[in-house]
Amino acid sequence: MTLAAAAQTLTWTYVDGDWYEGNVALIGPRSHAMWLASSVFDGARWFEGVAPDIDLHAQRVNASAIALGMKPTMSVEQIVGLTWEGIKKFDGKTAVYIRPMYWAEHGGYMGVPADPASTRFCLCLYEAPMLPPSGFSVTVSPFRRPTLETMPTNAKAGCLYPNNGRAILEAKMRGFDNALVLDMLGNVAETGASNIFLVKDGQVMTPAPNGTFLSGITRARTISLLGDYGFRTTEKTLSVRDFLEADEIFSTGNHSKIVPIIRIEDRNLQPGPVAKKARELYWEWAHSTPAG
Repeated sequence: MTLAAAAQTLTWTYVDGDWYEGNVALIGPRSHAMWLASSVFDGARWFEGVAPDIDLHAQRVNASAIALGMKPTMSVEQIVGLTWEGIKKFDGKTAVYIRPMYWAEHGGYMGVPADPASTRFCLCLYEAPMLPPSGFSVTVSPFRRPTLETMPTNAKAGCLYPNNGRAILEAKMRGFDNALVLDMLGNVAETGASNIFLVKDGQVMTPAPNGTFLSGITRARTISLLGDYGFRTTEKTLSVRDFLEADEIFSTGNHSKIVPIIRIEDRNLQPGPVAKKARELYWEWAHSTPAG
């Protein structure tokens, strides 16, 4: 198999029964995923010797493949086992992004849907430092999240991310790090890269899952950990005004877990106590979970 040079950071990829170093060339111009976007992925994390909820991420990538008409070829146990096998190839000094992926090589009827029999799998691991908990800024994006009627929002599908990407790029052009992305009704759904929470008068709230965004694994874990500690999270419809008037805002996601938001539009915020406690609880829980 032809290998491309390692992309940016140390990378190992498992495909077709073996491990390869670097950014491995996998698809060609006739590959269905190349021109019709039949690809799904999931993102998990290894850091400080732990890989929290890796089994749930493996389950979700298989569910995402089915949602796009593909046939998963790996069991959850196989994906988890390969992940720990691959982690041993790193020196343990830098956090590692864990990305299992499925894509289709061929199309079905008239070439448009994926041919499930052509589904392929790879597992890509690469060094990727996590964001520090110092926080980031957001603005309201002019772009909206699609609904299940218009896009496969029930999957972690690659075809959804150009929309997130343009929201972030537009926000950066206006001097912000990220953006609040609204659903088609104008309510807050998520940021361009993570789920979102607010705190008002001691009450923790987050947008209710409505089919326009993925209700994340780290989001669910955070809600559970805060609940066990005594902070009940209310899932509800939230407006931009709710966030503009919040006492505290923070985000959850696989890439950097729990990070505060320190500016929304022209209003500065201090990292709040609930976000700090949520991050502490997450780290405590993650390090109490046996490694594979």
